[in-house]
Amino acid sequence: MPDTTLPAHLQATANYIESLQLPSGALPWFDGGITDPWDHVEALMGLNVAGRFAASLQGFEWLSRMQRGDGAWFAAYQGDVVVDDTRAETNFVAYVATGLWHYYLATQDRQSLTRYWPMVRRAVEFVLAQQAPSGEIYWAVDSNSGTSKDALVTGCSAIYKSLACACQIATTLGEPCDTWWQARAQLGDAIRHKPERFDRTWESKARYSMDWFYPVLTGVVTAEQASDRLHEQWDTFVEPALGCRCVKEQPWVTVAETCELIMACVVAGERDRAQALYNDIQRFQLDDGSWWTGYVFPDDAYWPDEKPTWTAGAVLLAADALFEYSPASTLFTTVES
Repeated sequence: MPDTTLPAHLQATANYIESLQLPSGALPWFDGGITDPWDHVEALMGLNVAGRFAASLQGFEWLSRMQRGDGAWFAAYQGDVVVDDTRAETNFVAYVATGLWHYYLATQDRQSLTRYWPMVRRAVEFVLAQQAPSGEIYWAVDSNSGTSKDALVTGCSAIYKSLACACQIATTLGEPCDTWWQARAQLGDAIRHKPERFDRTWESKARYSMDWFYPVLTGVVTAEQASDRLHEQWDTFVEPALGCRCVKEQPWVTVAETCELIMACVVAGERDRAQALYNDIQRFQLDDGSWWTGYVFPDDAYWPDEKPTWTAGAVLLAADALFEYSPASTLFTTVES
C-alpha cells in the first residue's frame, strides 16, 4: 500500500515508477527502454520510500532470477533478454546490497532479507574478487578480456556504501562478514589517500560532479571534511536556482545528480543547501509524476527527452533523506564505522 504521509506529488512519482514495471519485475528506464542493475535498484528504492513493497519485492525477484552463476549481472537487459553482454560493472553488482538493506530498513521484513541473502553474498564475492592489492576495486569485468584494471572514484565510493549495507545484512542474519569490513576499510583508504590508483588508463573523471560529492554521500569522507569538500567546488558544479551540473563545463543540470547532492548535503549537515536544491528541482516534474532527466539552461530545453524511473527513484530518496517520510530515511545519513 502507498505511504499516505508522502505528499501527493511524490505519490504520483511512485505511481509513475510502478506503472512502468514489467510483469517480470524489471524496471526499465522508461517505456520500451533498457533495464540495468544499478538503475533498477535505484527505482526499487524509490518504491520502498512510498511503501510499494510488493512491487519492490518483484524487482528483487527479477534480480535473483537474472543473476549469473558468478554473482554478477550483465550491463543491460530488455526485459529478461540480455542486450549488453560486454561487461559486468562492479558498482552495478554491489548496489543490490544497498537496495535490499534499504528495503529492510523500510519494512523490517526479515524473511525477505533471508530469502535474498544468497544473492547479496554472491554479488559481494564477485565484487571483492576484483579488488586490487592497493585497495581500489576495478570498475568492470569484460566478457572477453577479463578484469578491466582501472578504478572510478564514484563507482568505488558507491561500492564502499554497498559493502557497509552488505555487512549490516550479514550481521542482522548472524552471518560472518569480517573480511568484508576489512575490504571496505582498504577501499576507503584507497579513495582517501591513493588518488593515483584511479583514472590511470583514461582521462580523469574529476570534471563530473559525482566524483566531487559521492565520497560524501557514501560516507568515505565525513564530519568537517565532508562539509569542506562540498564547499570547495560548490560554485563549480551548482547552477544557482537550477541544480547540479553533471559535468562542470557543460551547461546542463540533471535531476538525479541534484538529488544525490541533496542527500550528500544532508549527510554533511548542510540541510539549508539541501532544502534549496530540493526547491530548485520542483520545476522539472511533469503532470504524470515523472521527472525530466535534465535541463540545458542556455537553450531553455529539457534534454534528453526522457523521464527515467531511476530519476524518479532518486527524487523519492532525496525527499526521504530531507523530510524523513519513511523508516529508511537514515540509509545515507547513518555513517557506518
